[in-house]
Amino acid sequence: QVQLEESGGGLVQPGGSLRLSCAASGSIFSINDMDWYRQAPGKERELVAGISSGGRTNYADSVKGRFTISRDNAKNMVYLQMNSLKPEDTAVYFCNARIGPMSRLVSYWGKGMLVTVSS
Repeated sequence: QVQLEESGGGLVQPGGSLRLSCAASGSIFSINDMDWYRQAPGKERELVAGISSGGRTNYADSVKGRFTISRDNAKNMVYLQMNSLKPEDTAVYFCNARIGPMSRLVSYWGKGMLVTVSS
């Protein structure tokens, strides 16, 4: 079994910063892509940022220039540095990772954690 555990969420004022972390543990063969998603109240879950095993990144237009995704392959971790936070960034943030051999990748999700941007 594989578990993903997020940390670093909480309450922050507009313009502030937070760093989210996600640690993968368990029976890990190989981690492919790792992503951060978020879901705001009444909205669908959306991709925020993704990073491949080789370090290639992609971002939602709404966070480009403000958020930075990174990973530490040795520690099986992915991070999301969030700067210049806005109230509309308020959401539950989820970590996702595709794990396994390329022929049998399985998608795993963390439980999610709340990020609230408010004064």
